[in-house]
Amino acid sequence: MILGLDISTSITGYTILDYEGQILACDHIDLRKEKNFFKKIRIINGRLEDISERYEIEQVYIEQSLQSFRSGFSSAQTLSLLSKINGIVSWLCYNMFGKDPNYLAATSARKACGIKIPKGQKAKAVTLQFVVDSVPGFDVQYTKHGNPKAGYNDRSDSYVIAKAGWLNERQEAQNTG
Repeated sequence: MILGLDISTSITGYTILDYEGQILACDHIDLRKEKNFFKKIRIINGRLEDISERYEIEQVYIEQSLQSFRSGFSSAQTLSLLSKINGIVSWLCYNMFGKDPNYLAATSARKACGIKIPKGQKAKAVTLQFVVDSVPGFDVQYTKHGNPKAGYNDRSDSYVIAKAGWLNERQEAQNTG
């Protein structure tokens, strides 16, 4: 089974896929109310322990954290915090599942899944719509204003990371088999 993670300082999405690429679990961990860094990590660790007890994870794929600044996006402080969380969660996964995590850039994962982001459109919105349209049973809850509720973009991003990882595993199996 494959665990895909979209790690964030506020909401972390995760998806578990079976050997056929079907979703076994897809959810998010809401960290917005917790301000203490170490408590955020404790919350993520608790969910990873639950996953470890319920599923036999064979590969972990994590969205590669942002490496540089882009106008209108995360600040230096946020990028630093994200890198710390990403590193610690990577260690937790290695320690818990006994596998080196694999890292995928969001753009590479979307490309592997056949998602094209038209110029001027937001990647998260296009990705969510692609997942809603192409993955049976992937349901989204919306606010009264028609926006996806918090966590659903993170779920869809984690699905894309997991699916790209699953496709990668299949490709490697074909190349070696």
